Amino acid sequence: MATISFNQTRIRTPTVKYRYPISNFTSTPRPSRIPCIYTPDSSRNQAKLHLFRSNSVSESSVSTQKEEEIEVQEDDPTIELSYLDPETNPESISEWELDFCSRPILDIRGKKLWELVACDNSLSLQYTKYFPNNVINSITLKDAILSICEELGVPLPEKIRFFRSQMQTIITKACKELGIKPIPSKRCISLLLWLEERYETVYMRHPGFQKGSKPLMALDNPFPMELPENLFGDRWAFVQLPYSAVREEVSSLETKLVFGAGLDMDLLGIEIDDKTLIPGLSVASSRAQPLAAWMNGLEVCSIEADTARASLVLSVGISTRYVYSSYKKNPVTTNEAEAWEAAKKACGGLHFLAIQEDLDSDDCVGFWLLLDLPPPPV
Repeated sequence: MATISFNQTRIRTPTVKYRYPISNFTSTPRPSRIPCIYTPDSSRNQAKLHLFRSNSVSESSVSTQKEEEIEVQEDDPTIELSYLDPETNPESISEWELDFCSRPILDIRGKKLWELVACDNSLSLQYTKYFPNNVINSITLKDAILSICEELGVPLPEKIRFFRSQMQTIITKACKELGIKPIPSKRCISLLLWLEERYETVYMRHPGFQKGSKPLMALDNPFPMELPENLFGDRWAFVQLPYSAVREEVSSLETKLVFGAGLDMDLLGIEIDDKTLIPGLSVASSRAQPLAAWMNGLEVCSIEADTARASLVLSVGISTRYVYSSYKKNPVTTNEAEAWEAAKKACGGLHFLAIQEDLDSDDCVGFWLLLDLPPPPV
């Protein structure tokens, strides 16, 4: 059984070692069959949200209220939230995640309520506000963003990520008028998990909740298109890394000159043993540096093995999907692709993309930690 070992004594910049790839698919692939070796309890490996503030007022005001009053407010699903972690330096919050959409809740007019939800990726900043459906425009959103900054004493963010393509026009216009860079991206992991949590703890308990109401704006999942020429690699391979090595690689992104993006593993609460092997895709290219640089601007979200079409699908941004590579379809390659997808599912959707100059190299020049998440229920 092929495995991946991580030799820390050979760590350089960046610090990743792929010693034995599961298989090497090239233009004329000859992969060997590797059984699925991921056997952790999937119930323990699902992404779990375990850090959300339920208080609905700022920390400073909480300290002046009676305990019983706080408990009443925490139990009220109609209360809006405005929170900044008192231990966080407001100047350090430069990127937000934002959703501005209708909810499965009717107001007193019988119309769907809209809600603005904003946070940073560590949930040090959390803000929610309801709006009637007749004031939904870029001016309302721009004013709301300014209100967040004024209420919480934080500067305007440099970037705002959002994941709904239907709201791109409104969000983009509001951001640009404030000098903020709008980034359409499904890498709003904290926001997506927060919305899932709010559906159960807030929306379903709201007196205006409409059971069975479908999301007004479903997420796009278009047919994959041809990969741009500048994103092609020379070879690729399914690979594995122990979870401990993955965490170390993510930590190194903050201190070493390497392209890529990580995830807040403490926030996600994914319970995986350090020795559990995390599935990934390694891409080798003679032009690895420019390839990683191009990839770094795409907001890479996930990779999927499409066994029906014998191809890999790369999802970036909000709704862009590329045929990343194809392979010769036969029972062996199909089994490998299915094993890779099963491994990803067993790890709660966790996987990674690595870009190297050579598949046998000790180093990589790009590393992205990725997570498959179902669309939010709202």
